[in-house]
Formats: sequence, structure tokens, C-alpha cells
Amino acid sequence: MNHMLPLRVAALVPCWFGIITVWTATTCGLYGGDLYVNNATGDDLRNGRSPESKGAAAGPVRTIAQALRLAKSGDRIVLTKTAEPYRESLTLQASNHSGLLGSPFEIVGNGATLDGTRPVPAGAWQHVRGDVYRFRLRKKAFQLLYLNGQPASRREVPETRELPDLKALEYCLLKGDLYFRAAPGKAPGEHNLRHTALPVGITLYEAREVIVRDLVIQGFQLDGINAHDGVFGAQLTGLICRGNGRSGISVGGASRVLIENCLVGNNGIAQVRTEGSSITHLVGNDLIDDGRVPALLRRGGKVHIQASEPAAPEKPEPVPSPAKSP
Repeated sequence: MNHMLPLRVAALVPCWFGIITVWTATTCGLYGGDLYVNNATGDDLRNGRSPESKGAAAGPVRTIAQALRLAKSGDRIVLTKTAEPYRESLTLQASNHSGLLGSPFEIVGNGATLDGTRPVPAGAWQHVRGDVYRFRLRKKAFQLLYLNGQPASRREVPETRELPDLKALEYCLLKGDLYFRAAPGKAPGEHNLRHTALPVGITLYEAREVIVRDLVIQGFQLDGINAHDGVFGAQLTGLICRGNGRSGISVGGASRVLIENCLVGNNGIAQVRTEGSSITHLVGNDLIDDGRVPALLRRGGKVHIQASEPAAPEKPEPVPSPAKSP
């Protein structure tokens, strides 16, 4: 962690400059503001600085990506939970998406869902036999199929690499194709089928003092969240990361990440994945080991696990969602 870095720097210079440094680090949060996002009533032509539309310019934006374009260091992006998921792939990088000690850059989900799936085009299916169909995947690795908004039941392919006997509504991945058995007498286009399409829900790269909380992240081809490299002081709190093709959360490079009170399950090869020289702190999480996919896959880095956080300080009040428009 780099939390003490401003004090170490201050110790090397005259006392008066150290006082200014510490004052700057602890008071810059006064300049951070809130940006509001509503994918039902927002408009990316607005400034995002108000939860309700006011005049021609003030009001929430429609996309998180636009809020990130408008954001400054230490800002807080507040999502409204609506009936529709936010279907975006996001990157938080460098100073505009970083905070300072005591003034973090935040994404507050308020229980909203960030979803990376896309519909399977009805015309993409090719008949194989009986009720079994297939479609060719553009991205071959780490694919999942969704049925009615949830990961469908997947059948593992045997070592012989032959098509298994799929039950109704099961699928498998074989030689770059996705095979699906429809319900008797139905075609795949009569089912609500989507597949993991967007690569990563939230990528963190060279970002400092970032908090992402209270968000459902699902349906991405690789990871729900990927702290790629150079991420310090990051906190992932109260997240649900499920149904992603590779992992729910991946921490790599030289990143330092705290993951707390998260539910992570039903991901492709690992719930949490680490690599490089990263350091990951796991506190009070529910990482589901279903016997097929491990709770933790370590390919490098250090991991510190704590079942629950002792004597935690009082949590801040949740950020209220903007009132719904009549």
C-alpha cells in the first residue's frame, strides 16, 4: 500500500513544506464531486452533476463511460439501479480516475448490474441433429452461454473430443463452436440466449485510491474486474461477480487490492485469480468452490486471507439513488 507515501516524502523536506503536503493530501477531497448515471432517464449530452434533469444541461448521463470521460480525480460516480443492466466495458486509468488518501475515486453501484453479454443472433445457429444446434464463436476462449439472464447448464466435453449427449437446455464448447440443445420442438431463436461478448467489466490500470462497491458484474468473456497493473489502494467492496468466462476478479502485475465482503461464483476457471507480483487481501468474502472451479487460482503474487474484518470502523452511509421520475 502507498498510504504513507505523502508522509515519507514530507519527512525529507523542511517542516513547513511537509505541513502543506499533508494538508493537500487530506483536503483535496473537498474538490471531488458526484456524477450521476441513469441508463433509463439519463442523457450523455448532460453534465451528470445532478441526479434529476434540470434545464437543458444539468442531469444524469446515460452511460458510465460518459461519466468516466467527465470525471476528475477524487470524483464519485453514482449509478441508479434500473430494470435494465448497464451493458458496458469500462477502464479506469491514471490520474482522472484516481483519488488521494482520504479522497478516493469511487464507483457506487447501488445494486445495479454491469453486464457483458450479447444476444446470439437467431440466424447464427446451424442445425446439427435433433434438437441440437451450434454457432461459431468469434472469440474462442472463456465463453459462457446465458439462458433467461442466468448462466446455462454446461456439459464438459470428454477427452475423446466428441460431442456429448446434451440434455435439453444444456450446452458445451467444442472445437471453436458452441453447441446447444433446445427444448423439444423448439429452435434456439425461441429461447432467450445470450453469450459472453465484452472482454472485461472494469479494468483498473495505473489507478490509485479507487473504490468500487455495491455492484453486480456478470457476463464478461474474461473477468468481471481486472486490476491489470500499477493499481494501488484499490478496494472492491460488496460486489457480486458471477458468470464471467475466466474469473470474477483478477489481480495482476504489481497491483495492491483489497477485496472485502464480495460474493464471487459461477465463473469459468476461477472465482479469484492472481498473477505477477500482486498483493491481494481477501476479507470476509464468499468465494464459491463448486468442485469444478476453484475459489482461488494463484499464478503468482501474494494472497492474504481473513475470514472477517475485526473491529471494523463504522461504515459510511450508502449513497442514495436518485428519486425516480414520475
